[in-house]
Amino acid sequence: MKAIGFKQSLPITEKDSFIEFETEKPTPSGYDLLVKIAAISVNPVDYKIRQNAAKDMVLETPKIIGWDAVGIVEAVGEEASKFKVGDEVYYAGDITRSGCNAEYQIIDERIVGRKPKTMSIAEAAAMPLTSLTAYEALFDRIRIDPKKDKGKSVLILAGAGGVGSIAIQLAKKLGNLTVIATGSREDSSKWCMKLGADFVVNHYHLKEELEKIGHSQVNYILDFVDLEGYWKIATEIIKPQGHIVSITGSSAPLNLNLLKNKSVTFSWELMYTRSMYTTEDIEKQHQILNEIADLLDAGTLQPTLTTTLEGFTVENLKKAHHMQESGKSIGKTVITF
Repeated sequence: MKAIGFKQSLPITEKDSFIEFETEKPTPSGYDLLVKIAAISVNPVDYKIRQNAAKDMVLETPKIIGWDAVGIVEAVGEEASKFKVGDEVYYAGDITRSGCNAEYQIIDERIVGRKPKTMSIAEAAAMPLTSLTAYEALFDRIRIDPKKDKGKSVLILAGAGGVGSIAIQLAKKLGNLTVIATGSREDSSKWCMKLGADFVVNHYHLKEELEKIGHSQVNYILDFVDLEGYWKIATEIIKPQGHIVSITGSSAPLNLNLLKNKSVTFSWELMYTRSMYTTEDIEKQHQILNEIADLLDAGTLQPTLTTTLEGFTVENLKKAHHMQESGKSIGKTVITF
């Protein structure tokens, strides 16, 4: 089968930052499905792993990455029971296994959902990773109760990005929260408002902008861009007994003492935790993806696709990575096969 990978961590502008090659088509066993891939999308995790997985070395076998895909089930393992051959599925994958930048992929059915019926292949491919991340941040980490927490405020850092785009919708439509998103450009601000944000504030003047809209402090903060850069101001604007969730990590230790007097909770969110550790509740991702599919089919949620590149080629994969690395990408970028 055709695959695209890399042997070295090179700048995306380099000729061999991605290479096309042939590899053996895998065979499913256990809970696995063999999926013939129809479309993929690219996320920041893709370029971060490409930049770091083969530093100062040359891999013998090209590494295949990619963690957002839509496709058709072609074969199932002996323990698989949720899907059958011919089913259309979508998923965000497992970071410990070979990725979706290939014609076929093996994937555990417990982290796979049915493709939304009303969505195109490209629209569906844009949704899994970001939807799982945003859903888990809101409902597994913070544990938002739509009735008890109705009207409480959530600040979404990087509202126009892939995760922010779906987090705005989930926080508003499912969480009943007052949604404040950050966006410094006119196009990103309009995008956030279109998706349902109550307010959009400029992150360059965050404290002043929050005061202007009457929310000098917020109940919850979702960091989807730069925890280290926002840490001090986040500890100042979070309300007592609030909750901060981050997906970005920090290169330096965080001063958690800044949260002590307010009894603020801090949580990490990594969408891959359930698959990495085969947690007891690994099947929760199957359930979340099916719920997201239902919400998309009902029109409650909007797809976040903004750019479609036609053709599974090295050139298109490089273009998608370049867009992500720019830090200015709005919504999601998808490559159709």
